[in-house]
Amino acid sequence: MSWRPGRTAVAVLTTAALLAAGCSSDEGSGERRESPSESGADSTGPGASAPPAKGSVTVERTVATGLKSPWGLAPLPGGDLLVSSRDTGEILRVDVGSGEKTKIGSVPGTDPGGEGGLLGLALRSDDADMLYAYVTTASDNRVVRMLYDPDKKPGNQLGAPDTIFKDIPKGTVHNGGRIAFGPDKMLYVGTGETGDKGLAQDKDSPAGKILRMTPDGEPPAHGNPRADSVVYSYGHRNVQGLAWDAENRLWAAEFGQDTWDELNLIRPGRNYGWPRVEGESDERGFVDPVAQWRTDEASPSGIAVAEGSVWMAALRGERLWRVPLRGTEPAAKPQDFLQGKYGRLRTVVSAGDDSLWLVTSETDSRGTPKKGDDRVLELTVR
Repeated sequence: MSWRPGRTAVAVLTTAALLAAGCSSDEGSGERRESPSESGADSTGPGASAPPAKGSVTVERTVATGLKSPWGLAPLPGGDLLVSSRDTGEILRVDVGSGEKTKIGSVPGTDPGGEGGLLGLALRSDDADMLYAYVTTASDNRVVRMLYDPDKKPGNQLGAPDTIFKDIPKGTVHNGGRIAFGPDKMLYVGTGETGDKGLAQDKDSPAGKILRMTPDGEPPAHGNPRADSVVYSYGHRNVQGLAWDAENRLWAAEFGQDTWDELNLIRPGRNYGWPRVEGESDERGFVDPVAQWRTDEASPSGIAVAEGSVWMAALRGERLWRVPLRGTEPAAKPQDFLQGKYGRLRTVVSAGDDSLWLVTSETDSRGTPKKGDDRVLELTVR
């Protein structure tokens, strides 16, 4: 694992020089590789308050057990949870009080295989009746939305899927799949390059990207690098986690290949390097990760922000990482918790204040399931 103390102070001193040099996000543009705080993000100075160097995690309880290949998780306004099953295409409602699981419906056309299937879920804060999902079909990856009516009979509470964005390339691996509504009420979508590395640098392909779109799947009127495109950032290998901090900055977790997994601060139009670079590099025209890990320590999946830190679920690493932040930089060395206690960790979502929902991933054909797997856990974090 690697982190970079003190980079923010250097960035503040060099900002004027960088602007004079005409920083650009285009590969081969001639400027040196950018650090996250130099890429245009606001950065809090060294004197600002930051979370403590040492944090803590308490597993308050096991909320639910017996889940099959859980992937996406969407909290409902009343407190219950919706959980997707990658391999079955089903969506369950979990009662957070009793742990009871109720099937609300399935997403037709789901074509599971490899790392594809029914993946991320998202609900709009202003319209909890409309459920969004990222799904692998026989021909592509796509984003669909479905009317959710809890008053209907269990198993039939989902309306027919309406495809809002399609033709995201699919593969046996690297299908991305995380979706989330941002503070701007736009839908953000993390995609993978399907193993076809060149797609990550192809700005006309939605693969290997973070996409930003309206709830109808269209390019937003403002805020994207190109007015006619949903591509928000590029040069990604396989984006797996999306979350925003208190300053509305977007963070993303990304699978590396053989050497480095990454936590990135995302800025519109920036190039995050794949396949030219993996992790930190002196290559020009790319943005460095904020933190990086050896692949056996991480294989990052979902992320959440709570108590001034990014919390990252690790699959191969089988642990929960904490990255305390001061502005756009780590405030201290990242910590890991729960190593090996619950196996592979897939998804982590804020449960409000100092609480998190954490979903395990032992039944996805790559884990070693134990009795009760897979689970949803409730955590208190500091």
